[in-house]
Amino acid sequence: MSSQLKIKKIQRALDHLSPHESHCTLCPHECGADRKNGEMGFCESGVNAKLSHAGLHFGEEPVFSGHQDCLAGSGTIFFSGCNLKCLFCQNYQLSWYNQGKYLSPAELADSMLTLQEQGALNINLVSPMHFLIPILRGLELAYEQGLHIPVVYNTNAYEKVQTLNLLEGIIDVYLPDLKFFSSHAARTYSNRPDYFQYASLAIKEMLRQKPHLRCDKKDIAQEGLIIRHLFLPGMFMDSLNIIDWIAENVSLSIGLSLMSQYVPCFRAPKSIQGVLSSKDYRNGVEHAQNLGFKTLFIQPHLFESDEHLTPDFNKKKPFKWK
Repeated sequence: MSSQLKIKKIQRALDHLSPHESHCTLCPHECGADRKNGEMGFCESGVNAKLSHAGLHFGEEPVFSGHQDCLAGSGTIFFSGCNLKCLFCQNYQLSWYNQGKYLSPAELADSMLTLQEQGALNINLVSPMHFLIPILRGLELAYEQGLHIPVVYNTNAYEKVQTLNLLEGIIDVYLPDLKFFSSHAARTYSNRPDYFQYASLAIKEMLRQKPHLRCDKKDIAQEGLIIRHLFLPGMFMDSLNIIDWIAENVSLSIGLSLMSQYVPCFRAPKSIQGVLSSKDYRNGVEHAQNLGFKTLFIQPHLFESDEHLTPDFNKKKPFKWK
């Protein structure tokens, strides 16, 4: 899709979304915060986007970060705040402590264009939903100035279908993290027992918009849907239920990324303070393989607590790349 057509779709989306600045109902919380007058809802977000870190990320799935012959990195933009706030969040400095600085739409556009100039394979918007309006304003400016790489919507999936529907034709690749199947787990670890109710509908809307994973000649994602799932200690059956649900209700043709990188972080309850069982992870991967997923991303080993995928956003370079 041409940049001009994307700009028109952004303008249409902003026409529908702008009233949310005075009465925010963007996400399932529907808190009604008046951001224009300084009110902040559950996500603790204002009118402008608050950014914690922007840089090339080499630890994403290969279709985002690149392969050995094309290891350019994903142009990640980490936003502060969150509408879910999991107790075990490895990005708690952003989601809970709200670290970062506010950027105008023009400054956000500059960040996107700088990443493109650095060779980023995409613009990877991490936790974007609560800043959707300023992000779209930044994207509009970036497209006007020559942005041409794919835009990735990297989300916790606690989204509203009505909001996602306005992004059709704007987002190139959806990257939701389907966290919990059971309402008990969602309540225990995120205090959102309705998580799966909203996340499942959101993912179906993403599938409607982007039913086919399409990569270029270098196997870099250009459009489509890739669902992530992080295995948690003692939650094997919940993980199996998620894999089964995706197979039965989404598609075997989308990308499925099964992640083993969990380490206890922040306020992780005692029930998930342990180490992820390598047997559980292997069995989960085998289950997905037996179901016939065509594009399956796996992490080849369990990660230690000091692994490079556990960031420290107090540092200029939060990730220790190996």
